[in-house]
Amino acid sequence: MKLVPKINVPITYSKPFFLLILFFVTLSSPCVKTISDSKNSLTFKTCSDQKILTSKHQSHSQAFSSLFQELVSQSSKSKFFKTTQLSDLDDQTTISGLFQCREDISNETCRNCVETLPEMATNLCKTASSARVQLKECYIRYEPEDMLSEKYYSHNELVLLHKTCGAESSHVDGFEEMRSAAFSDLQDAVVEEGGFCKTNYQLVQVMAQCEGEMEACECGECVNKAAEFAQEECGNAVSAEIYLDKCFLSYSYYPQGIPEDRENRGKSNSNNGRTLAIVLGGGAALCFGFIFLLFIKSWTKKDDDDDLV
Repeated sequence: MKLVPKINVPITYSKPFFLLILFFVTLSSPCVKTISDSKNSLTFKTCSDQKILTSKHQSHSQAFSSLFQELVSQSSKSKFFKTTQLSDLDDQTTISGLFQCREDISNETCRNCVETLPEMATNLCKTASSARVQLKECYIRYEPEDMLSEKYYSHNELVLLHKTCGAESSHVDGFEEMRSAAFSDLQDAVVEEGGFCKTNYQLVQVMAQCEGEMEACECGECVNKAAEFAQEECGNAVSAEIYLDKCFLSYSYYPQGIPEDRENRGKSNSNNGRTLAIVLGGGAALCFGFIFLLFIKSWTKKDDDDDLV
């Protein structure tokens, strides 16, 4: 019997086949872009010294959990919400809590901000019976109502809680006059516009917001006090943020002119990003179709060549 020598025939692939494989590898490669959002970083916190009693810890924990769930669920519908939560374990554990977002952000941004607060408050304030956690665009505050009634916890609406002062202005002609005029306009406008106002005066942008349930006259008084704190505590700083218990004020000086509103610019960039993604996706689909047709054509040609052999 005559043995036929074994011939190793190298396996060859057509160019379209390699392109097809390369396309799938590229398509399946993960591309992760991590973005650090400074807007959701901590601005300040206040945690009471009064702790939850050990005997009531489980009951309070249940009430806190239910309260946080309710606040987060409402954050996509409203910029301010206040509620009380009664524990399922007894009839005496009642927690009062609220959240508020800045009025110049979208509902989606508000919810994204509020969603981060419960875990942050729990980690930062542990078993404190009352607390406030403030981020750039939202805050949460909670306190047991029984402690309020027994006067374990008290606050003054016109006390400075936190300040952030920017760099000192150097030889800026007319800066203090511009800031004073901006504050004057702001104090009137925030009352007329229902507790929130963001306005510009020449090269100074100012913003103020009062807590959602404040009366108009109380809001005006609070913002007026915040403006006084800004001038006293931050001097000639070109920017500042002032937080009182029931209101907030900020200002910024822009020597080159006040920029476009960031929230609207963010929406525009988001829409542009979606459009670009659609275009790139369509281009990828066309590329895939073209490569697939080349692959089929090459495979058919190979079969025809084999039939001729």
